[in-house]
Amino acid sequence: MQLRNLPGTDLTLSLLGLGNFTFGVDWWGTFTDDQAVAIQNHAFDRGVTFFDTAPAYGNWRAEGLMKQTLAYAGRDNICLSTKFGYDLFVDPGEEGSHRERKQDFSPAQLRKECEHSLKLMGTDHIDLYQAHNIKLRHYVPELFETLESLKEEGKIREWGVALGPAIGWREEGVAAFADHDAAVVQTVGNLYEQDLGREFGEVAVSRGRGGVIARVPTNSGILDEEFDNDRHVFPEKDHRKFRDRNWLVYGLQKNQIVKEMAADLKMGVQEFAIRWLADQPAMVSIEPNILSTDDVDAYAAACDGVRLPDEVHARCAELYATDFGLGDDAHPCDFKSSTAEGGKLRSGYVDPLNLENAS
Repeated sequence: MQLRNLPGTDLTLSLLGLGNFTFGVDWWGTFTDDQAVAIQNHAFDRGVTFFDTAPAYGNWRAEGLMKQTLAYAGRDNICLSTKFGYDLFVDPGEEGSHRERKQDFSPAQLRKECEHSLKLMGTDHIDLYQAHNIKLRHYVPELFETLESLKEEGKIREWGVALGPAIGWREEGVAAFADHDAAVVQTVGNLYEQDLGREFGEVAVSRGRGGVIARVPTNSGILDEEFDNDRHVFPEKDHRKFRDRNWLVYGLQKNQIVKEMAADLKMGVQEFAIRWLADQPAMVSIEPNILSTDDVDAYAAACDGVRLPDEVHARCAELYATDFGLGDDAHPCDFKSSTAEGGKLRSGYVDPLNLENAS
């Protein structure tokens, strides 16, 4: 397992991160506490030291599961991340629902959430505190002042932003790094949805501080080769039912192209995709959906830090820039946006250091 320093900080993250969101709700199946903790502990045994949780995952259930793994691993051996911003005290949501809940990024709420999380996980500090699905309207001085105060008090070590839901929020990611000195931006990033991870990474590199955490690294299961055909029907609770159908139709066709490149390197598509992502600038951790100890083992094997050849990266860039030669219907889905008219933008790379051209 490769370990990576978060540039500009004294935090070290394992390249493979375990996001225990999969245990917080039943969208990916049902896990008992013992089953979930066993997977978490196995991940630590395989070299995973970065664990990422949140109050919103099962209304604090996922955070509570971390207490046992912190005891198992030893608190000093874990880089622990959790999040803030959803007021679950007021709006706990409905079980199994995908709807957004009430958000509150006020200083009082931030401190209330922080204290609750510390108590629930049985620790006196959080290594990385991420603003959960934050939007530009929440970027106010009082928020950042409170985060800096929590750092001074030793309750958090660094803070960042975790962007969502869905893919997008370019302005939030760039501003978090460039204007507010965030340590991390977490975003959807994978071989078939490259643009925002690339942009945020370039901002981090340009300033010499900060890193990118990739979520949805296998394009919602496409790059895991989870689907046999493009007529797959998703269960009611499966969040992928919200995906544009072209994502599945053309994702499977893209896989056939990638499979040939991967086979030349004696890899499967999943391993190839993870290794490609690990090579991206400022990438500090990758968080796939982990549902078993076998998943841990497979992803861990791909996170040893061995780079893909430069010519393979060049070929991947060429394919992505041309929608894999499959036509406009194969273009990545639109970005969500809190500033664009209609709330979305056509996906595509823009120079993040010259963002005024991103219209």
